[in-house]
Amino acid sequence: MTELPPSALALFDGRYLDAWVDAQGHAAAWRVDDGAMVVQPGRGDVFARRPFSDFILHLEFWLPHMPGATGQERANSGVYLQGRYELQVLDSFGQPPADDGCGALYKIAAPLVNACRRPQVWQNLDVTFTAARAEGGRARLVAFLNGELIHDRSIPHPTGGALPGDETAPGPLRLQDHGCPVRYRNIWLVPAAAG
Repeated sequence: MTELPPSALALFDGRYLDAWVDAQGHAAAWRVDDGAMVVQPGRGDVFARRPFSDFILHLEFWLPHMPGATGQERANSGVYLQGRYELQVLDSFGQPPADDGCGALYKIAAPLVNACRRPQVWQNLDVTFTAARAEGGRARLVAFLNGELIHDRSIPHPTGGALPGDETAPGPLRLQDHGCPVRYRNIWLVPAAAG
């Protein structure tokens, strides 16, 4: 799913960061370079201005080559669904699936397969997310990384670093600054129809 569907909201069009703010609600301090939004280490996470409940998300990310780094220092970032549930973005190319590797539901579940490509190539993440329900239903996601199924599961609780508050309330898409110049582009989201 790379083309923008008619019902989709473009959260980043390759030019402007108008749809994004920092943790205080000010203009996002990341930069735009060659059609991508680039993490600015030390400038903090960015948040979509609008909160969402159920949605379909598409985004693409690019990992810098950091051969001198190891483990969680190797091109680390993350995509937080509703600001609560982190899908890890990391250079774990060629490694076994792990609960802190690329595509992991961070420290909750390893991806079904490690579909991470080598650094310095664009990668695709497609997610269908269903929010937690007031009657006790857990949040749920189905996620594909580079066309391979990596999750089809419920989410037992928020991941580390989650925004506080009620899991059933809408929340923003959040992209993490973990000190590495990861790039994102072609970010769009289709909110579920009310009803």
